[in-house]
Amino acid sequence: MTLFVLFAPALTHAGERALVIATDSKELQWGPCPAFIPKGCEIAILQGDPAKNNLDIFFKVPGDFEIPHHLHTSQERMVLVSGTLDVKYDNQPMATIKTGEYAYGPARLPHTAYCHKGADCILYIGFVAPLDAMPVKAAE
Repeated sequence: MTLFVLFAPALTHAGERALVIATDSKELQWGPCPAFIPKGCEIAILQGDPAKNNLDIFFKVPGDFEIPHHLHTSQERMVLVSGTLDVKYDNQPMATIKTGEYAYGPARLPHTAYCHKGADCILYIGFVAPLDAMPVKAAE
């Protein structure tokens, strides 16, 4: 019985595959972002199903790129892998995220972003809820 208790957690994840993948891996399949984000934006699914909870992606935009005002149903847990990214959440001060830094974005909080000139911004994002991004119109 003691052995079962010790190894039971390992048995529950026996079907999952461990994963290590680089941003320049040939295994990554980069696809387009939602239509409201200008051309040049790409997303690669790292693990999970975009229609289900607990999804990990790489989000990539070129340097000198504006990401329009939008929101997500899910929280975003992020680490900037390359570049420098300014993020402005509504009613909060702008934050500059540098390579290697972690950022957290609350669910349903509208925001914009800007990738500084130079290197592409590649952002790891972990979503809790299914993947979505909805444009937010400016107040008139």
